[in-house]
Order: sequence, then structure tokens, then C-alpha cells
Amino acid sequence: MMYDIEPVFYQHVVKLIRSIPEGKVATYGQIAEYAGNPRAARQVSYILHSSSEKENLPWQRVINSKGRISMKRGRGYELQKTLLEDEGIVFDEEDGIDLKRFLWQPYSGSR
Repeated sequence: MMYDIEPVFYQHVVKLIRSIPEGKVATYGQIAEYAGNPRAARQVSYILHSSSEKENLPWQRVINSKGRISMKRGRGYELQKTLLEDEGIVFDEEDGIDLKRFLWQPYSGSR
């Protein structure tokens, strides 16, 4: 599926993803909201899929709102989990991530 993504939104998304520190995660919806379009989580996913390599993005740090990796097993899931574990992210017994502990809060003082 192709999206007609506003260049300003694209640049905001790229900047935000680059800002996620090692050992933290962000959700697709969170990035969309901070980039100015809270309903554009799928566009964030598309940007990650199409531009992670070109933009050198820490793609592994973006997960779904349930604290889970969205990729399917055998299609990137294992790599993403390994990369996150290497950064200190801990998964529970059901492969979930504790968002209270690991969610990136870039504007925690103002939101």
C-alpha cells in the first residue's frame, strides 16, 4: 500500500525515530501523534518499512501500542527482539514489553 506522505510529516517522523534512545521504545501511534497526525500510525509503519535503511533509523525501537513487536515470526520478529534485548529491553514470558518501564517519553514534562 502506498501513502501520499506530507514531506514535513515524513521529516518529523524520521527525526523522532532517530531521537528514541537506546534502551527505550516508542509506539507507531506515539510517533504519529508527536509528528502532528495522531491518526497516522500506519504511515509511520510505512515510513519505517520504506526508509529505515536509507535514513539509518533505529527501526527496532518502534513497536505497537500493546507493547509488542508487530513483525511476524520468521519475517523480522526475531531480529527485532534480539536487537531490543541487546539494548537492555526486557520481554515478559508472553514476549511483551513493559511500557511503563521502557516507553520513551520525549516530552514527559509537558504532556
